[in-house]
Amino acid sequence: MLTIAAWLKQAQQQFAVLSQTPDIDARLCLCHVLQVSNSYLYSYPERQLAATELTQLGDIVSKRLQGQPLAYLFGHWQFYDLTLAVAPSTLIPRPDTELLVEQALSLTLPRQAKVLDLGTGTGAIALALAHNRPDWQLTAVDYIAEAVALAEHNRSTLNIANCRVLHSNWFSQLGDQRFDLIVSNPPYIDPVDPHLSALRFEPLTALIAQDNGMADIRQIVSAVGRYLNPNSWLWLEHGYDQADAVRLLLQQAGFDQVCSKRDYGDNWRISGGHWHG
Repeated sequence: MLTIAAWLKQAQQQFAVLSQTPDIDARLCLCHVLQVSNSYLYSYPERQLAATELTQLGDIVSKRLQGQPLAYLFGHWQFYDLTLAVAPSTLIPRPDTELLVEQALSLTLPRQAKVLDLGTGTGAIALALAHNRPDWQLTAVDYIAEAVALAEHNRSTLNIANCRVLHSNWFSQLGDQRFDLIVSNPPYIDPVDPHLSALRFEPLTALIAQDNGMADIRQIVSAVGRYLNPNSWLWLEHGYDQADAVRLLLQQAGFDQVCSKRDYGDNWRISGGHWHG
């Protein structure tokens, strides 16, 4: 039998070979299996783990050591204070993407603003915005049917009424609708980027884009003017080395007040601009 403290020490040593945060990973595993908060682990370090709990933990550790993300092993993940169901058909919501949510919430928009999230995946961005701005009307689209179903599941589970989820290839099913804000975390990784090997369990269609990772961003920027109201905004997540190229695209498309913002790792992560219309 192992205590919580002993298991944590053992798991931290195992996770250290593949994770930069082995302590956090180990604690997340325990909290998931025991269905407790992190504070419980600090309060009861000498609690002995039952055989069934050790079996569950061993299965998770084994799969994690094969490279499987904890989010897929748990079936859920946290994003902007929301608990979202996740699945291998969608990207795992990441803390850096919360910067896109924070930027959107900082904008001065109409009280009942219409907002579009392109390539919604789990619905993370759209649902976070809808949750924090109950008067806004969110539309979330994705062209992967499994992602649409998952985003709708999350919307329903969270009981968020001011968001609708549509099956659409970017703007294809939006007709003549216009929005006060459009946000997107599109695929932006170059197909030959060596970092892809660390993301082998996540869907490539949500990760990679041709043209050095810029193809989908170019497609969005070139078409977006037809879907924006006067005095509106577009904000995009992109790769750490793409900010200059994205700003140039926005300026060439007629946006003003174009700028980029750094993520929590001090990398340029999002860029956006204002649309006069």
